[in-house]
Amino acid sequence: MATAAAVHILVRTEKEAQLLLAQLKKAKGKNFAALARKFSICPSAKRGGDLGEFKRGQMVKQFDDVVFKKDILTIHGPVKTKFGYHLIKTLYRND
Repeated sequence: MATAAAVHILVRTEKEAQLLLAQLKKAKGKNFAALARKFSICPSAKRGGDLGEFKRGQMVKQFDDVVFKKDILTIHGPVKTKFGYHLIKTLYRND
């Protein structure tokens, strides 16, 4: 079973996600954890957006598709799910 680890920032609006993405691009992604702690509405915000390791299929499909199919160590998003808008960075993946 494929596993991966990712960090993310979850916000309510696409506009908010775009603004955070612009800040991350400007800082070359350096302040991801700080922005997650400050703005993310997910309980993982306390851990800087760290979701730890999880298996394929544990997350909603839109999230899974990014983590298991897109480039690692790159910030992807905004990705819309039933929870809101995510900025996602996959740290590693074991296929």
